[in-house]
Amino acid sequence: MRAARLVGPGKLEVTEEPVPTPQPGEVLVRSRRASICGSDLHIVFDGFYRNEFPGPPGFPGHEGVGVVEDAPGGELAPGTAVLAVPNPPVARCYADYQCVPAGSLLPLPEGGDPDRLLLAQQLGTVVFAFRRHWPAGQLDATGRTVAVCGTGSAGLFFVQLARRAGFSQVIAADLAPGRLDLARRFGADVTVQAPGESFVEAVLDHTGGQGADLVIEAVGLDATRVACLQAVRRNGRVGYFGFPERPVDDGTWSYAEAWRKTPSIEVTNGTQLEPGLTAFREALALIGDGSVDVEPFLEPVYPLDDVQQAFEAAYDHAGGKIAVAMSPVGS
Repeated sequence: MRAARLVGPGKLEVTEEPVPTPQPGEVLVRSRRASICGSDLHIVFDGFYRNEFPGPPGFPGHEGVGVVEDAPGGELAPGTAVLAVPNPPVARCYADYQCVPAGSLLPLPEGGDPDRLLLAQQLGTVVFAFRRHWPAGQLDATGRTVAVCGTGSAGLFFVQLARRAGFSQVIAADLAPGRLDLARRFGADVTVQAPGESFVEAVLDHTGGQGADLVIEAVGLDATRVACLQAVRRNGRVGYFGFPERPVDDGTWSYAEAWRKTPSIEVTNGTQLEPGLTAFREALALIGDGSVDVEPFLEPVYPLDDVQQAFEAAYDHAGGKIAVAMSPVGS
């Protein structure tokens, strides 16, 4: 089989590897497509991979769809279309075949488009985070303002979920005009194009100087994490979704700002470890019934043999939610 392998910092190669044999509790999946996650970019380009080269075949892909080939324990029948959401350290989605723990697979709805449902992996992480950032059973969004810093695919999912939750005002900020156009399409009332416009000043201007009730950081930079603290109202809530900027933190965030504002701060990670994979199941349903629009995130798609170009394009923000196809596109 073909598999992408991380052979050095920033360098991926496609090699021929033996098809893996599932161990007890694992399922052999024939991969169809895998999305590139921001955390994959950090691993490949930013020094977050700390083990020996080359990396394992198919690593670090953890957003995948495919079809069950062999399930020795009988957990899933061969031929079942599945969403693969393995924990990143054991993920192998960038390969023609991968062995996945049975508990990290969800059957796709019958008749569902697997290429659209692939987006349920990232949407699931956003659903999981949003529940923590704004617990719906405890907090009413009516009359409240949410500000989303960063409108990549995850940030745009946050915009859609915020509108569904009933926030009265949604503010979104990004560097790219095209992403802000999508944010408005998905319900943002105010958009802020950085760096020419200040995210913090815009939030304060549209909240009477008070700050937003909820501010979500979906960029992954220390500077934007500090800006989110500056943009939240006193006793508001801050949700940190973005990946760490560096493998080793040097403490550049503003504890003084947090001490002054006394917000509730939620840092989200580990959706793959949620019992029952509830957030991913909810994401499949939201995409399946059209409640969340994934249309802008279906392209571009690169063949596995061009995985290096796909990663470089994703790292350069050249496109939307970039995916890698193991089977021919359109098949």
